[in-house]
Order: sequence, then structure tokens, then C-alpha cells
Amino acid sequence: MRSLLEQEIYSQPEVIARLLDRELSRAQAIVAGLPTFNYTLIAARGTSDHAATYAQYAWGAIAGFSVALATPSLHTLYKAPPRLDGALVVGVSQSGQSPDIVSVVEEGRRQGRPTVAITNDGSSPLAAAADHVIELHAGPERSVAATKTYTAQLGVMALLAAAWSRRPERLDELRRLPETLAATLQVASGVAARAERYRYMEQCLVVGRGYNYPTALELALKLKELTYVMADAYSSADFRHGPIATVAPGLPTLLVMPTGAVYADMLDLAQELRARGAELLICSDVPEALALGTTALPMPGGLPEWLTPVCAIVPGQLLALHLAQTRGLAPDAPRGLQKVTRTV
Repeated sequence: MRSLLEQEIYSQPEVIARLLDRELSRAQAIVAGLPTFNYTLIAARGTSDHAATYAQYAWGAIAGFSVALATPSLHTLYKAPPRLDGALVVGVSQSGQSPDIVSVVEEGRRQGRPTVAITNDGSSPLAAAADHVIELHAGPERSVAATKTYTAQLGVMALLAAAWSRRPERLDELRRLPETLAATLQVASGVAARAERYRYMEQCLVVGRGYNYPTALELALKLKELTYVMADAYSSADFRHGPIATVAPGLPTLLVMPTGAVYADMLDLAQELRARGAELLICSDVPEALALGTTALPMPGGLPEWLTPVCAIVPGQLLALHLAQTRGLAPDAPRGLQKVTRTV
């Protein structure tokens, strides 16, 4: 019998299809009705923060907006909220329950700024605090580790980017996502057989860049949550500014490197790490890249780079799931965690 986590991973094509069907017109209407703003400020924690990091790239490159990440402690602990002049304030939370995220959106509204909530619960405190709400339509997520709600959050960020761009081809690319996600699950099905090799792994590195820097962050989090491996995530640029010194022969290093603007940089890094003796796990749609790794985590090609994070995380989700099972751990109930985390 499949775990809840595995069921939710395999439901992601359906979730994205439902999101596009139900929220496309709403996202377009929200974008059309927003007052003028100069930049966007996103409040989020954990997995949602990784989706916000993706928005920094997608909204920047596709829509031309600067995106800042909020510091919720300024609002809750220090009682010193910053001036939000010119901001569009966005709160991102799967449950919509965390008081610190709600507080940022409430402050934005108090200062007269437009506010948007992105959440899986349209009746949550976060939704109530915002002018506009975009729901994830992921259905109940019963496993503690977020998977389908994360890709749905990425889908919302991509939806808004496409709506802001006013370029029909962006929406056409988005509409192909469910099919490509389904293909990703098919080509990544062999991950289960590769997990045994890493049964006794205690630490690893995860590296990406650009659109897939948040993929590296999210994958490292999934490995920590589900397998208790100390996984550190980096941008390939930041990695060269010091952390590369930690690479020793045999160190498992997972590189997220699909086709796109950062591929050449990631390929150079992969070759350098291989020369240093690191054991490479490579997530890519390029045979040249996959051939460099001890372990290949393939994904289908043909997806524009700005949408690859929605699919690139899937082989990593499956790796974390099957590694947890190989280690005799319960993937639906990681130790010390609960589904809804409320921070102030």
C-alpha cells in the first residue's frame, strides 16, 4: 500500500490541472485590478519560502518586478514593522494559520497597500487578512511533508507571472505543465531502486542556480524532514565562494541542472566536482549531464526553463520518500514535526 506521501506526490499532475482550471481567470482579474505598485514583498516560511524564492526569479524575469522577502519577526517580536510604501504585499502559507505571516499581510493592509494571500485554505486567517485570495486547490495534504502544495504554490507564482506578462505563449506553456509533470513521474520511477545506495548517507550537498536555486533549497529540506540527512543547499555561485572547500572524495552532491541559461555554469561545476571525487547525483533533462553522475535523476525535456522547478523537484521528492523507507523511517510522520506550524 502506498504511503500518503507517495499518493500525494503522484497526485501532482491532477493538482496543477485543477489549479489552472479554477484560478487562471481569477489571477488575471486580480492582476488587472491591482493598483500601481513598485515592488512585491512576500511573507512566507519553510517550503512556502522556497516558493517565494522562485517568485523572485519568475516575477523578475517574466514580469519585471523586484521581489523582496519579508522579515516577519520585525512585525511580531520587535514590533517595528517597516514602511511598505509602494509595495504589493503577498502572504504565502499552505495552511494560512501562521500568525507571523498573517501579521505581515495585516500590516500591509493597515498601511493601505494591496494584499494577496496564496493558501490551500480559503477560510484561513491569512485569507481573511488579504484583499485578494488565490487558493491552491490541492485538497487535504495529510502527509506532514509538503509536496503537492509546494508545486501548487509554484504554479500560482507562475500563473501570476504569466498574467503580468500579458503574453499568450506563457499561458500556453503553463497549460502543458500537467502533462509534463505526469511524464516526469514516469521517467523518475526508477529512483526507488537507487535509494538503497544512500541508506547510510549522513550528509550531502544540493546545488542549483537561477530558477532552480529554490529547487535545491526545497530538496534539501525534504531530505532533512524525511530522512534526517544533514543536507545543505546552495546556489552554484555562492557555493564557489567558500562552501566548495567542504567537498571531499565520496561526498554525495546532488546537482539540479535542466536545460537553460545556467546549464553551462552547472556543467562546469559538475565536472569540477567529479574531478574532486564527489559522488554526483544529477537531476537533468540532458543526457550529457546525467552521464556525469553516479546516480541519474532524469526529467523530461521540452519545458521552458522558467517552469522547470515545478517538475525538477519531483525526482527529489521521490528520492527522499524512498530513502526514508529504505532507512526504515515513516515518511508520513517525521519525528518532531506536525502538519501545521504556527510561528510568531
